[in-house]
Amino acid sequence: MISRRKVLTLALGAASGGSARAAHGRPAPLHIVTAHLPPLVMAPGGKQAGALRELVDALCRRLDLAPELAFVPWRRALYLATSMPHTAIFPLTRLAEREAQFRWLAPLYEENYIFMAQQGSAFDVQHPQKMTGKRIALLRGAAQSAILRELGFRHLVEASSIDEVHRFLLAGMADAVFGERAIIHSSLLMRGEEKNFRLGPPVRSTSAWLAGSLDFTEAEVRRYGTAMAELVADGTQKRIFRQYGLA
Repeated sequence: MISRRKVLTLALGAASGGSARAAHGRPAPLHIVTAHLPPLVMAPGGKQAGALRELVDALCRRLDLAPELAFVPWRRALYLATSMPHTAIFPLTRLAEREAQFRWLAPLYEENYIFMAQQGSAFDVQHPQKMTGKRIALLRGAAQSAILRELGFRHLVEASSIDEVHRFLLAGMADAVFGERAIIHSSLLMRGEEKNFRLGPPVRSTSAWLAGSLDFTEAEVRRYGTAMAELVADGTQKRIFRQYGLA
């Protein structure tokens, strides 16, 4: 895993004109940045790695790659993936406004975004279109902000982590939470608080990708896409997802 000092060094190198190629023309090492988003991605030290972390590991093995993986806050992960050479990020929601900012390497997972509110609250998770004046907590830097604004929500309360999103709701700083269904459900399961909250139906479905900095070549993009298609075809993706209750 990349140390914080090394992350900063690489970022400074990129800002000063770092190239996707190391000295003597050799390809630069691959860096991957992500954040703790259980059950999709789990930080080192736990019993499981997370469904998408396992899938990306399998993809890298298929491509004979040994990337350096760094866990950082999500907004920082986005910054690093757009400023460091040969850097990938996952799981990144593919949106029109992001299309030209990244090379889209491999589709990983279909995301379903939902609203969550406390039992007894005035927020109607079944009819969120009537709740656009309410305060919504979400992960800072995530795609949810663009989706919420498109849905008419303007009072967004951004948090640095999933745990902080939950705390904001409990503390009354937000009326509801908006996020990916599996992540929200996992957060409640880990806390044993499922009965204390109401979950709404999906209001938007998107695709989460492994995306790369713009110095990835077209040939590399094709290699990643081909390898991902092989993992789907041979059942590897489904097997991993089944282990996490996602298939």
